[in-house]
Amino acid sequence: MLRLLAGLSACALTSGCMGNPFEDAKVDPRSPIAAEVAQVARENRAYPTFASIPPMPADVRPARQYGQQAAAIQSAAADLERRTAPDTWTLGNTEAFAAQGRAAVGQEPPPRAEGSTAAFAESQRKRATPPPSPSR
Repeated sequence: MLRLLAGLSACALTSGCMGNPFEDAKVDPRSPIAAEVAQVARENRAYPTFASIPPMPADVRPARQYGQQAAAIQSAAADLERRTAPDTWTLGNTEAFAAQGRAAVGQEPPPRAEGSTAAFAESQRKRATPPPSPSR
């Protein structure tokens, strides 16, 4: 009995949703699209058919190829992670590596004299003008 009562009350509550909400909907006449809404509502338009669906493009790869490409990318990612794992490389013989790099670049230029940097900084300080004080 309780189930029957619950079912009837559920039907009664949902029966209000069965009407068409657009059937008696009013459009505000002051709306900028009111005239267009009224015109479109009165037109008797044909509904689209399944024949109006365009054919599948010929230049699209088959669905199976998407999965194959995804598997190839996942395989490449796993291979990269395996080859760059922490146990696959070391930081040994770094001095020889650095010496090889220095030899490839050539001789380092001599450092600039300290005075030139200080003189440049001083000239920039003289050129700088402080911003105006905020008005309060």
